[in-house]
Amino acid sequence: MRIRKGGPDDVPSVLAMLDGAVGWLAAEGREGQWGSRPWSEFPERVRRIEDKAQGLWMAEAGGEPAGALALSPLPEPYVDPAPEPELYVGLLVTARAHTGRRIGARLLEFARDQARERGVGLLRVDCWAGGDGALVAYYERQGFTPTERVPVGATAVQVFQMRV
Repeated sequence: MRIRKGGPDDVPSVLAMLDGAVGWLAAEGREGQWGSRPWSEFPERVRRIEDKAQGLWMAEAGGEPAGALALSPLPEPYVDPAPEPELYVGLLVTARAHTGRRIGARLLEFARDQARERGVGLLRVDCWAGGDGALVAYYERQGFTPTERVPVGATAVQVFQMRV
């Protein structure tokens, strides 16, 4: 696997990964996170990914997109900024064809490395806090510490941090 800088040309690949994730979640009965309609059918969601294109990193395996990571010095709009410089994971998704290969874990390792290279001591991320808690447990297994739950619409997200 290799990780390369992404950009606007990668948006269709990221949307395909997100559509695949929504389909899988819906098939598992976990529509609470993103619903059951493909991500790409919502113009506001497409714009969110387009807006993240400048901070996008792509994981490739065998020459094809395997995962995507978006990094920003600012948190998502629904999360208060940290009282110190931070690097925020605004997107982490793995292509369904590449699940189980630690693509997400390797992208998070890359995010830690990016924070260190930038001289930033705080890495944060958030995820959907509902359902069976599997997503929250995933970030805890990756070494993140839960900090706060933030209401977002009819649900909530769990914010995590990691010192690097």
